[in-house]
Amino acid sequence: MPTQSEMLAAKTLADPRWAALVARDASADGRFFYSVETTGVYCRPSCGARTPRPQNVAFHATAAAAERAGYRACRRCRPGEPSLAEQHTLMIAELCRFIESSEQPPTLAELAARANLSGHHLHRVFKAVTGLTPKQYALSHRAKRMRQELSRSSSITEAIYSAGFNSNGRFYESSDRVLGMTPSSYRAGGAKRRIVFAVGECCLGSILVAATERGVCAILLGDEPDHLARELQDRFPRAELIGGDRDFEQLVARVVGFVEAPRLGLDLPLDIQGSAFQERVWQALRQIPPGSTQSYREVAERIGAPRSVRAVAGACAANPLAVAIPCHRVVRTDGSLSGYRWGVERKRALLDREAEQCERARE
Repeated sequence: MPTQSEMLAAKTLADPRWAALVARDASADGRFFYSVETTGVYCRPSCGARTPRPQNVAFHATAAAAERAGYRACRRCRPGEPSLAEQHTLMIAELCRFIESSEQPPTLAELAARANLSGHHLHRVFKAVTGLTPKQYALSHRAKRMRQELSRSSSITEAIYSAGFNSNGRFYESSDRVLGMTPSSYRAGGAKRRIVFAVGECCLGSILVAATERGVCAILLGDEPDHLARELQDRFPRAELIGGDRDFEQLVARVVGFVEAPRLGLDLPLDIQGSAFQERVWQALRQIPPGSTQSYREVAERIGAPRSVRAVAGACAANPLAVAIPCHRVVRTDGSLSGYRWGVERKRALLDREAEQCERARE
């Protein structure tokens, strides 16, 4: 018959929080605390102290709960104070507000001096928290300001200077990337944008493919063709939508062929604009091969932003190009399926089909 100590150890070892404690997982800081009976102290999961024996450990939801149980704060990890990750998040949030309120994008040296950190350290921390470098964040914010100014300024030139660009030339060099179209077209609400589309059928139901002269701008899945057409119209309310001809329908056939046989590959020119962070996520998704999956955390780590797991999930949800940008290949850490813009059942069907095709190729 097991002893009480052995039963306590078994209970602790079965608790998923024990694994975070052993791994000194900083991402678990704030989610729980643990106390050690033999020392009388409580710690964060990331504490660098020697790993205690499991039979001596108890878990607590908050630091206050640990103190009510009679434990004192560890002097090494200081669990009663904000964690280093929380301190970094607050610091970067303040720097983001500073960037947004500046007339001209501040330099890395100016930001580092404000944060009392070296430029290299700040660059690394800023990217880990936001998923962007300070320069990318400043450019993304300036692009947002440009869109706002174009909507309310009396002229394009006024909007350019109000958004913080030093000259017309510097803005026009990047206007296509920033706006996805010319400034005059953007001011007209994209009214001059010409989008060709067609609807086909595949194993997942109806599929709509739309493209501009630059590339495919939407791949939508659903049950009703009319609903997909309305969704496209809602997405591009001022654009000129044109039904595709026979040549365009061949493009739709290529997309359908990829859904039916993922190993064929789908290399298409794309016309898609998002934030700098979204575009980095979408690029990472295109590098996940058929038959493989990655967790949201793995994608965040891959783009150098390990703390941006929720933002990665948001970028997946904002993806308007089903299968071309394979957000269906991103799953939870435990491998289970989470939400999918076009339905979890379609996500499961896509993954099953890809896995089946890859298995056949290995035989």
